[in-house]
Amino acid sequence: MSNLFKIALRNLLRYKRRTVLTASLITIGVVFVLVFVSVTGSFKKMMVAQNTDSMLGQLQIHRKGYVASIDNLPLNLNLKPEAMARLEKLLKAQPEIEAYAPRVKFGAMFSTFVETTNIRLNGIYPEKEAAVVPLLRGRIIEGKKILERGDILIPELLAKGMKVKLGDTVVIVATNKDGSVNGKQFTVAGIVESITGPGGRDGYVHYDDALEVLRTEGTEVSEVAIRLKDFGQLHPFVAKLDTILAKELNKQGKPIFELHSWEKLSPFYNIARIIEVMTFFMKLMLIAIVLVSIMNVMIMAVYERIREIGTIAAIGTPPRRILSMFLLEGLCLGIGGAILGNIIGTVIVVILDMMKITYDFGRQTGLVLHAEVNPVDIVVLSIIVIIISVIASLQPAFKASRMEPIKALKHV
Repeated sequence: MSNLFKIALRNLLRYKRRTVLTASLITIGVVFVLVFVSVTGSFKKMMVAQNTDSMLGQLQIHRKGYVASIDNLPLNLNLKPEAMARLEKLLKAQPEIEAYAPRVKFGAMFSTFVETTNIRLNGIYPEKEAAVVPLLRGRIIEGKKILERGDILIPELLAKGMKVKLGDTVVIVATNKDGSVNGKQFTVAGIVESITGPGGRDGYVHYDDALEVLRTEGTEVSEVAIRLKDFGQLHPFVAKLDTILAKELNKQGKPIFELHSWEKLSPFYNIARIIEVMTFFMKLMLIAIVLVSIMNVMIMAVYERIREIGTIAAIGTPPRRILSMFLLEGLCLGIGGAILGNIIGTVIVVILDMMKITYDFGRQTGLVLHAEVNPVDIVVLSIIVIIISVIASLQPAFKASRMEPIKALKHV
Protein backbone atom coordinates (compact mmCIF):
# COMPACT_ATOMS: atom_id res chain seq x y z
CA MET A 1 0.00 0.00 0.00
CA SER A 2 2.87 2.40 0.80
CA ASN A 3 4.31 1.80 -2.68
CA LEU A 4 0.95 2.62 -4.25
CA PHE A 5 0.84 5.88 -2.30
CA LYS A 6 4.31 6.77 -3.54
CA ILE A 7 3.30 6.02 -7.13
CA ALA A 8 0.09 8.06 -6.75
CA LEU A 9 2.00 11.04 -5.36
CA ARG A 10 4.65 10.76 -8.10
CA ASN A 11 1.96 10.73 -10.79
CA LEU A 12 0.32 13.81 -9.29
CA LEU A 13 3.66 15.64 -9.20
CA ARG A 14 4.25 14.82 -12.86
CA TYR A 15 1.44 17.24 -13.71
CA LYS A 16 2.14 19.93 -11.14
CA ARG A 17 0.09 22.73 -12.70
CA ARG A 18 -3.04 20.59 -13.03
CA THR A 19 -2.61 19.15 -9.53
CA VAL A 20 -2.12 22.60 -8.00
CA LEU A 21 -5.18 24.02 -9.79
CA THR A 22 -7.39 21.11 -8.70
CA ALA A 23 -6.14 21.19 -5.12
CA SER A 24 -6.66 24.98 -5.11
CA LEU A 25 -10.29 24.63 -6.19
CA ILE A 26 -10.92 22.11 -3.42
CA THR A 27 -9.10 24.32 -0.90
CA ILE A 28 -11.12 27.40 -1.88
CA GLY A 29 -14.36 25.43 -1.58
CA VAL A 30 -13.43 24.18 1.90
CA VAL A 31 -12.36 27.68 3.00
CA PHE A 32 -15.62 29.30 1.90
CA VAL A 33 -17.77 26.63 3.50
CA LEU A 34 -15.79 26.62 6.76
CA VAL A 35 -15.89 30.43 7.08
CA PHE A 36 -19.59 30.52 6.20
CA VAL A 37 -20.46 27.77 8.70
CA SER A 38 -18.37 29.44 11.44
CA VAL A 39 -19.83 32.93 10.95
CA THR A 40 -23.46 31.82 10.57
CA GLY A 41 -23.03 29.39 13.45
CA SER A 42 -21.82 32.26 15.62
CA PHE A 43 -24.83 34.38 14.62
CA LYS A 44 -27.21 31.49 15.29
CA LYS A 45 -25.63 30.86 18.69
CA MET A 46 -25.99 34.54 19.59
CA MET A 47 -29.60 34.60 18.42
CA VAL A 48 -30.51 31.52 20.44
CA ALA A 49 -28.75 32.92 23.53
CA GLN A 50 -30.57 36.24 23.18
CA ASN A 51 -33.86 34.37 23.26
CA THR A 52 -33.17 31.67 25.83
CA ASP A 53 -30.76 33.45 28.20
CA SER A 54 -32.37 36.91 28.13
CA MET A 55 -36.06 36.25 28.55
CA LEU A 56 -37.63 32.94 27.48
CA GLY A 57 -35.52 30.26 29.12
CA GLN A 58 -34.65 27.07 27.28
CA LEU A 59 -37.91 25.33 28.20
CA GLN A 60 -41.26 26.45 29.56
CA ILE A 61 -44.04 24.53 31.27
CA HIS A 62 -47.61 25.88 31.34
CA ARG A 63 -51.04 24.70 32.24
CA LYS A 64 -52.62 22.86 29.33
CA GLY A 65 -54.14 25.37 26.90
CA TYR A 66 -52.26 28.42 28.20
CA VAL A 67 -49.96 28.92 25.20
CA ALA A 68 -52.90 28.89 22.77
CA SER A 69 -54.27 31.95 24.62
CA ILE A 70 -50.96 33.51 25.67
CA ASP A 71 -51.62 36.79 23.85
CA ASN A 72 -54.41 37.46 26.34
CA LEU A 73 -52.31 36.37 29.36
CA PRO A 74 -55.29 34.45 30.79
CA LEU A 75 -55.20 34.44 34.59
CA ASN A 76 -57.77 31.65 34.75
CA LEU A 77 -55.23 29.30 33.14
CA ASN A 78 -52.52 29.78 35.76
CA LEU A 79 -51.15 26.77 37.61
CA LYS A 80 -52.71 26.39 41.07
CA PRO A 81 -50.76 25.56 44.27
CA GLU A 82 -51.56 21.83 44.09
CA ALA A 83 -50.38 21.59 40.47
CA MET A 84 -47.22 23.58 41.26
CA ALA A 85 -46.39 21.28 44.15
CA ARG A 86 -46.63 18.25 41.85
CA LEU A 87 -44.60 19.98 39.15
CA GLU A 88 -41.80 21.10 41.48
CA LYS A 89 -41.49 17.57 42.82
CA LEU A 90 -41.03 16.29 39.26
CA LEU A 91 -38.53 18.98 38.30
CA LYS A 92 -36.36 18.44 41.38
CA ALA A 93 -36.06 14.78 40.41
CA GLN A 94 -34.55 15.58 36.99
CA PRO A 95 -30.72 15.65 37.14
CA GLU A 96 -30.51 17.41 33.75
CA ILE A 97 -32.10 20.60 35.12
CA GLU A 98 -29.74 23.32 36.35
CA ALA A 99 -32.43 25.75 37.51
CA TYR A 100 -36.10 26.62 37.12
CA ALA A 101 -38.07 29.78 37.83
CA PRO A 102 -41.84 30.26 38.29
CA ARG A 103 -43.40 33.38 36.78
CA VAL A 104 -46.79 35.01 36.85
CA LYS A 105 -47.60 37.09 33.77
CA PHE A 106 -50.34 39.65 33.47
CA GLY A 107 -51.41 42.74 31.58
CA ALA A 108 -51.87 46.02 33.45
CA MET A 109 -52.22 49.76 33.12
CA PHE A 110 -49.08 51.79 33.76
CA SER A 111 -49.66 55.31 35.08
CA THR A 112 -47.28 58.15 35.86
CA PHE A 113 -50.18 60.22 37.30
CA VAL A 114 -49.95 62.29 34.10
CA GLU A 115 -50.11 59.67 31.37
CA THR A 116 -51.36 56.10 31.25
CA THR A 117 -50.58 53.22 28.93
CA ASN A 118 -50.72 49.46 28.94
CA ILE A 119 -47.85 47.16 29.94
CA ARG A 120 -47.09 43.44 30.15
CA LEU A 121 -45.56 42.42 33.44
CA ASN A 122 -43.71 39.39 34.77
CA GLY A 123 -43.83 38.62 38.46
CA ILE A 124 -40.53 36.89 39.22
CA TYR A 125 -38.29 35.66 42.01
CA PRO A 126 -35.11 37.66 41.17
CA GLU A 127 -32.54 35.03 42.19
CA LYS A 128 -34.35 32.15 40.51
CA GLU A 129 -34.91 34.21 37.36
CA ALA A 130 -31.21 35.14 37.21
CA ALA A 131 -30.27 31.46 37.36
CA VAL A 132 -32.55 30.58 34.42
CA VAL A 133 -31.97 33.66 32.23
CA PRO A 134 -28.49 34.92 33.20
CA LEU A 135 -28.43 37.64 30.52
CA LEU A 136 -31.48 39.40 31.98
CA ARG A 137 -29.39 41.47 34.41
CA GLY A 138 -27.19 42.49 31.51
CA ARG A 139 -30.25 43.97 29.82
CA ILE A 140 -30.74 46.40 32.72
CA ILE A 141 -29.10 49.45 31.16
CA GLU A 142 -29.88 51.78 34.06
CA GLY A 143 -30.61 51.26 37.73
CA LYS A 144 -30.44 48.36 40.17
CA LYS A 145 -29.49 44.89 39.02
CA ILE A 146 -31.42 43.19 41.82
CA LEU A 147 -35.20 43.59 41.98
CA GLU A 148 -36.69 44.13 45.43
CA ARG A 149 -40.21 44.39 46.81
CA GLY A 150 -41.87 47.59 45.66
CA ASP A 151 -39.53 47.96 42.65
CA ILE A 152 -40.41 47.75 38.98
CA LEU A 153 -38.20 47.30 35.93
CA ILE A 154 -39.71 48.92 32.86
CA PRO A 155 -38.79 48.47 29.18
CA GLU A 156 -36.63 51.12 27.55
CA LEU A 157 -39.23 52.11 24.94
CA LEU A 158 -41.85 52.73 27.62
CA ALA A 159 -39.42 54.81 29.69
CA LYS A 160 -38.60 57.02 26.71
CA GLY A 161 -42.20 57.31 25.54
CA MET A 162 -43.56 58.20 28.98
CA LYS A 163 -40.44 60.17 30.00
CA VAL A 164 -40.03 58.04 33.12
CA LYS A 165 -36.78 58.22 35.08
CA LEU A 166 -35.16 56.13 37.79
CA GLY A 167 -36.73 56.74 41.19
CA ASP A 168 -40.07 57.90 39.79
CA THR A 169 -43.22 56.60 41.46
CA VAL A 170 -45.72 54.92 39.15
CA VAL A 171 -48.98 53.05 39.64
CA ILE A 172 -49.82 49.63 38.25
CA VAL A 173 -53.51 48.85 37.90
CA ALA A 174 -54.57 45.31 37.03
CA THR A 175 -57.76 43.32 36.74
CA ASN A 176 -57.74 39.96 38.47
CA LYS A 177 -59.47 36.82 37.21
CA ASP A 178 -62.66 37.69 39.13
CA GLY A 179 -62.96 41.03 37.34
CA SER A 180 -62.09 43.27 40.26
CA VAL A 181 -59.51 46.04 39.83
CA ASN A 182 -56.60 46.75 42.12
CA GLY A 183 -53.67 49.15 42.04
CA LYS A 184 -50.27 49.41 43.69
CA GLN A 185 -47.52 52.01 43.69
CA PHE A 186 -44.04 51.05 42.53
CA THR A 187 -40.68 52.76 42.32
CA VAL A 188 -38.87 52.62 38.99
CA ALA A 189 -35.69 50.79 39.97
CA GLY A 190 -34.34 49.98 36.53
CA ILE A 191 -34.78 50.32 32.78
CA VAL A 192 -34.56 47.15 30.72
CA GLU A 193 -33.19 47.12 27.19
CA SER A 194 -35.88 46.10 24.74
CA ILE A 195 -34.92 43.27 22.43
CA THR A 196 -36.66 41.69 19.47
CA GLY A 197 -38.92 38.77 20.21
CA PRO A 198 -41.80 37.71 22.48
CA GLY A 199 -41.30 39.14 25.96
CA GLY A 200 -38.62 41.52 24.74
CA ARG A 201 -40.63 44.55 25.88
CA ASP A 202 -42.03 43.22 29.15
CA GLY A 203 -41.62 44.84 32.56
CA TYR A 204 -40.69 43.02 35.77
CA VAL A 205 -41.92 43.16 39.37
CA HIS A 206 -41.30 40.94 42.36
CA TYR A 207 -43.45 37.80 42.39
CA ASP A 208 -45.03 38.69 45.76
CA ASP A 209 -45.92 42.18 44.50
CA ALA A 210 -47.56 40.65 41.44
CA LEU A 211 -49.77 38.41 43.60
CA GLU A 212 -50.67 41.44 45.72
CA VAL A 213 -51.73 43.44 42.67
CA LEU A 214 -53.77 40.49 41.39
CA ARG A 215 -55.25 39.84 44.85
CA THR A 216 -54.29 36.21 44.57
CA GLU A 217 -54.30 33.94 47.58
CA GLY A 218 -51.67 31.25 47.56
CA THR A 219 -49.27 30.43 44.74
CA GLU A 220 -50.32 30.98 41.13
CA VAL A 221 -47.92 30.52 38.25
CA SER A 222 -48.36 31.33 34.57
CA GLU A 223 -45.23 29.48 33.46
CA VAL A 224 -42.14 27.77 34.75
CA ALA A 225 -38.95 28.53 32.82
CA ILE A 226 -36.19 25.90 32.85
CA ARG A 227 -32.45 25.97 32.19
CA LEU A 228 -30.54 22.75 31.48
CA LYS A 229 -27.00 21.88 32.51
CA ASP A 230 -26.24 20.89 28.90
CA PHE A 231 -28.12 22.81 26.21
CA GLY A 232 -27.00 20.19 23.66
CA GLN A 233 -29.30 17.67 25.37
CA LEU A 234 -32.38 19.86 24.83
CA HIS A 235 -34.27 17.60 22.43
CA PRO A 236 -33.68 14.29 24.29
CA PHE A 237 -34.71 15.95 27.56
CA VAL A 238 -37.84 17.47 25.98
CA ALA A 239 -38.89 13.99 24.86
CA LYS A 240 -38.19 12.57 28.32
CA LEU A 241 -39.94 15.32 30.28
CA ASP A 242 -42.88 15.39 27.89
CA THR A 243 -43.46 11.69 28.58
CA ILE A 244 -43.30 12.27 32.33
CA LEU A 245 -45.68 15.26 32.26
CA ALA A 246 -48.16 13.40 30.08
CA LYS A 247 -48.79 11.05 33.02
CA GLU A 248 -49.85 13.91 35.27
CA LEU A 249 -53.65 14.02 34.90
CA ASN A 250 -56.39 16.10 36.50
CA LYS A 251 -59.62 14.75 38.01
CA GLN A 252 -61.14 14.52 34.54
CA GLY A 253 -58.26 12.34 33.35
CA LYS A 254 -56.78 15.05 31.11
CA PRO A 255 -53.16 16.27 31.09
CA ILE A 256 -52.43 19.14 33.47
CA PHE A 257 -49.24 20.47 31.89
CA GLU A 258 -47.86 21.31 28.48
CA LEU A 259 -44.17 21.58 27.66
CA HIS A 260 -42.60 23.83 25.03
CA SER A 261 -38.97 24.35 24.07
CA TRP A 262 -37.79 27.80 23.04
CA GLU A 263 -38.13 26.65 19.41
CA LYS A 264 -41.91 26.44 19.79
CA LEU A 265 -42.16 29.80 21.53
CA SER A 266 -39.88 32.04 19.49
CA PRO A 267 -40.36 33.10 15.85
CA PHE A 268 -36.57 33.27 15.53
CA TYR A 269 -36.43 29.50 15.37
CA ASN A 270 -37.48 29.86 11.72
CA ILE A 271 -34.43 32.04 11.11
CA ALA A 272 -32.27 29.37 12.72
CA ARG A 273 -33.78 26.81 10.38
CA ILE A 274 -33.05 29.04 7.37
CA ILE A 275 -29.42 29.26 8.47
CA GLU A 276 -29.26 25.46 8.65
CA VAL A 277 -30.75 25.14 5.15
CA MET A 278 -28.25 27.66 3.77
CA THR A 279 -25.41 25.72 5.39
CA PHE A 280 -26.69 22.50 3.80
CA PHE A 281 -26.70 24.06 0.33
CA MET A 282 -23.20 25.45 0.87
CA LYS A 283 -22.04 21.90 1.60
CA LEU A 284 -23.78 20.73 -1.57
CA MET A 285 -21.85 23.37 -3.52
CA LEU A 286 -18.63 22.08 -1.96
CA ILE A 287 -19.52 18.54 -3.01
CA ALA A 288 -20.16 19.74 -6.58
CA ILE A 289 -16.82 21.60 -6.70
CA VAL A 290 -14.86 18.59 -5.47
CA LEU A 291 -16.75 16.14 -7.67
CA VAL A 292 -16.31 18.09 -10.89
CA SER A 293 -12.69 19.09 -10.19
CA ILE A 294 -11.39 15.64 -9.33
CA MET A 295 -13.42 13.80 -11.94
CA ASN A 296 -12.09 16.16 -14.59
CA VAL A 297 -8.44 15.76 -13.59
CA MET A 298 -8.72 11.97 -13.23
CA ILE A 299 -10.39 11.56 -16.64
CA MET A 300 -7.62 13.62 -18.20
CA ALA A 301 -5.02 11.56 -16.35
CA VAL A 302 -6.49 8.31 -17.74
CA TYR A 303 -6.63 9.54 -21.35
CA GLU A 304 -3.08 10.95 -21.21
CA ARG A 305 -1.67 7.75 -19.72
CA ILE A 306 -3.39 5.10 -21.81
CA ARG A 307 -0.10 3.65 -23.16
CA GLU A 308 1.37 3.71 -19.65
CA ILE A 309 -1.67 1.86 -18.31
CA GLY A 310 -1.33 -0.68 -21.13
CA THR A 311 2.34 -1.21 -20.28
CA ILE A 312 1.82 -1.88 -16.58
CA ALA A 313 -1.14 -4.15 -17.41
CA ALA A 314 0.98 -6.09 -19.95
CA ILE A 315 3.68 -6.83 -17.38
CA GLY A 316 1.13 -8.48 -15.12
CA THR A 317 -0.23 -5.71 -12.89
CA PRO A 318 -3.70 -6.87 -11.78
CA PRO A 319 -6.71 -4.60 -12.57
CA ARG A 320 -7.48 -4.04 -8.89
CA ARG A 321 -3.98 -2.61 -8.39
CA ILE A 322 -4.45 -0.21 -11.29
CA LEU A 323 -7.86 0.73 -9.85
CA SER A 324 -6.30 1.36 -6.43
CA MET A 325 -3.55 3.52 -7.95
CA PHE A 326 -6.02 5.97 -9.51
CA LEU A 327 -8.28 5.97 -6.46
CA LEU A 328 -5.31 6.87 -4.30
CA GLU A 329 -4.50 9.80 -6.59
CA GLY A 330 -8.01 11.15 -6.05
CA LEU A 331 -7.72 10.44 -2.33
CA CYS A 332 -4.45 12.38 -2.08
CA LEU A 333 -6.00 15.35 -3.87
CA GLY A 334 -8.94 15.29 -1.46
CA ILE A 335 -6.76 15.01 1.64
CA GLY A 336 -4.41 17.76 0.49
CA GLY A 337 -7.28 20.13 -0.38
CA ALA A 338 -9.08 19.41 2.89
CA ILE A 339 -5.99 20.00 5.03
CA LEU A 340 -5.05 23.25 3.29
CA GLY A 341 -8.68 24.44 3.29
CA ASN A 342 -9.13 23.77 6.99
CA ILE A 343 -5.88 25.52 7.89
CA ILE A 344 -6.59 28.61 5.78
CA GLY A 345 -10.25 28.68 6.81
CA THR A 346 -9.34 28.47 10.51
CA VAL A 347 -6.82 31.31 10.14
CA ILE A 348 -9.44 33.50 8.42
CA VAL A 349 -12.01 32.79 11.15
CA VAL A 350 -9.48 33.65 13.86
CA ILE A 351 -8.66 36.92 12.06
CA LEU A 352 -12.39 37.75 11.77
CA ASP A 353 -12.79 37.12 15.50
CA MET A 354 -9.83 39.37 16.31
CA MET A 355 -11.27 42.17 14.14
CA LYS A 356 -14.31 42.43 16.48
CA ILE A 357 -16.76 43.07 13.65
CA THR A 358 -20.00 44.63 14.91
CA TYR A 359 -23.52 44.27 13.53
CA ASP A 360 -27.11 45.09 14.48
CA PHE A 361 -29.84 42.61 15.34
CA GLY A 362 -33.36 43.97 15.72
CA ARG A 363 -33.15 46.96 18.06
CA GLN A 364 -29.78 45.89 19.37
CA THR A 365 -26.76 47.68 17.97
CA GLY A 366 -23.05 47.12 18.31
CA LEU A 367 -23.21 43.35 18.77
CA VAL A 368 -19.75 41.82 18.32
CA LEU A 369 -19.25 38.87 15.98
CA HIS A 370 -17.53 36.06 17.88
CA ALA A 371 -16.65 33.72 15.02
CA GLU A 372 -15.25 30.37 16.07
CA VAL A 373 -14.41 27.11 14.37
CA ASN A 374 -16.23 24.05 15.60
CA PRO A 375 -13.97 20.95 15.46
CA VAL A 376 -17.02 18.93 14.41
CA ASP A 377 -17.38 21.13 11.30
CA ILE A 378 -13.72 20.52 10.39
CA VAL A 379 -14.16 16.76 10.74
CA VAL A 380 -17.44 16.72 8.78
CA LEU A 381 -16.06 18.86 5.94
CA SER A 382 -12.90 16.77 5.73
CA ILE A 383 -14.89 13.53 5.58
CA ILE A 384 -17.19 14.96 2.88
CA VAL A 385 -14.25 16.11 0.74
CA ILE A 386 -12.32 12.85 1.08
CA ILE A 387 -15.32 10.62 0.35
CA ILE A 388 -16.39 12.69 -2.67
CA SER A 389 -12.78 12.68 -3.92
CA VAL A 390 -12.73 8.89 -3.93
CA ILE A 391 -16.21 8.68 -5.50
CA ALA A 392 -15.18 11.13 -8.25
CA SER A 393 -12.16 8.94 -9.02
CA LEU A 394 -14.16 5.72 -9.30
CA GLN A 395 -15.32 6.00 -12.92
CA PRO A 396 -11.92 7.00 -14.39
CA ALA A 397 -10.15 4.42 -12.21
CA PHE A 398 -12.56 1.70 -13.22
CA LYS A 399 -12.08 2.62 -16.88
CA ALA A 400 -8.30 2.44 -16.50
CA SER A 401 -8.44 -0.97 -14.78
CA ARG A 402 -10.64 -2.44 -17.54
CA MET A 403 -8.38 -1.47 -20.46
CA GLU A 404 -7.12 -4.21 -22.76
CA PRO A 405 -3.30 -4.11 -22.74
CA ILE A 406 -2.93 -4.64 -26.54
CA LYS A 407 -5.42 -1.88 -27.43
CA ALA A 408 -3.87 0.46 -24.87
CA LEU A 409 -0.38 -0.08 -26.25
CA LYS A 410 -1.59 0.68 -29.80
CA HIS A 411 -3.14 3.98 -28.64
CA VAL A 412 -1.53 7.05 -30.17
